[in-house]
Amino acid sequence: MRSATPARPPDLTAKATIREVALGLFAERGADAVTVREIAGAAGVSPALVLHHFGSKDGLRAAVDEAVAATFEDIVDALGEAGLEGALTDEGAEAGARSLGEAFAASFPPGSPIPGYLRRLLLSGDPTGDRIFARWFELSERLLADLEAAGVARPSGDRPARAAFLLVNDLAAVLLAPQLASTCGIDLLTPDGMSRWAEEATDVYARGAFRAPDPEEGSADE
Repeated sequence: MRSATPARPPDLTAKATIREVALGLFAERGADAVTVREIAGAAGVSPALVLHHFGSKDGLRAAVDEAVAATFEDIVDALGEAGLEGALTDEGAEAGARSLGEAFAASFPPGSPIPGYLRRLLLSGDPTGDRIFARWFELSERLLADLEAAGVARPSGDRPARAAFLLVNDLAAVLLAPQLASTCGIDLLTPDGMSRWAEEATDVYARGAFRAPDPEEGSADE
């Protein structure tokens, strides 16, 4: 599977620096709790320059939302292309089942504020978060259909529900990444942590987590 790292070149302008600083502060504390003055101080510029570039804090937040959305659009596009290309192979089937988590590990270095900001977008009902979720769901359903057609995924009686189930499993892991890291030592935003998680997730998807009771064993106990 090809890397899903966003292809956009880094923007090193003062405007981009302000936006990136704001992203970090918004992810850490929430946009409502951060002032323009605090953003300016952290970026090493004047509040007037922040307002010059973005007009207001609402304008800055809109710019942050768009930058984050664009990052995820790049990831989804890369995953869709790679997943569709590999759907007819065993490797492609396995990658398709865990692609979202792997994309996070590959695309965001440890300490990136974007996953934290994503948590706030999704849990607050923000329109940008809704748009990102809708694109992920579209990709998940499309990949599942291709894997079913290839015979490497069992046909579902309700494909949208199954695609949503798989997507929510991945997203829950991302949203709860800090808690997972502190309780069981799995940091999903590192290659080692994602590898550990993906190995078990793939086993559950492929073989199931539970065994049905053996009727013969039950009869022997009676």
